[in-house]
Amino acid sequence: MKHTFPYRLYLVLSQKDCGDKNFLWVAEEAIKGGVDVIQLREKEYTYHQFIQSAQQLKAITDQYKVPLIINDNLEVQQKLSTSGLHVGVNDISPVEVRKIWNQSGFLLGYSIEKIEQINSLQADNVDYLGISPVFKTTTKTDTITEWGLEGISQIRQLTDKPLVAIGNMNKENAAKVIKAGADCIAVVSAICKSENPQQAARELKNEILKDLP
Repeated sequence: MKHTFPYRLYLVLSQKDCGDKNFLWVAEEAIKGGVDVIQLREKEYTYHQFIQSAQQLKAITDQYKVPLIINDNLEVQQKLSTSGLHVGVNDISPVEVRKIWNQSGFLLGYSIEKIEQINSLQADNVDYLGISPVFKTTTKTDTITEWGLEGISQIRQLTDKPLVAIGNMNKENAAKVIKAGADCIAVVSAICKSENPQQAARELKNEILKDLP
């Protein structure tokens, strides 16, 4: 059964990623430019710092009816009842998350770093797969595989789960990655580092959509 995933442009952000720009301003501008879903990733924050940031961001995403995904912090996700959670291979397992949620309606994403993860019980329990990284990036250095376009194509043949490609995504390669089989492009620096996040998001979205039916 093919899972539906209507999102094309996915922003992953933290205050650190945004530098001297307020992450809330970046998020709102990105939404105006076409971002469909946002993930808050604050690996260095305490629980209370994370909660505060997530509350502020949720006020914006709720206003624009954009899903808010929390990275690797089930407590924060549950406390605020955000749209979902994203986990990696070293985080709480998708199977455990499903047991704790005990209800449907939340999006659960899982980062794929090795081909063996594709046909696993963990992957079976998620709504989409994050293919990480497609190309090497300085924002996440603890990954194993650089998938490239061939990797995306290979994974596409092995699963009908929605594929979210992340890792040095930009307007120069977004269309190629979609053509290779990804359903959605996730970005960090391409929007967070831009002086005009709204324009950056719009240009990315145009690239993603240009060859789609």
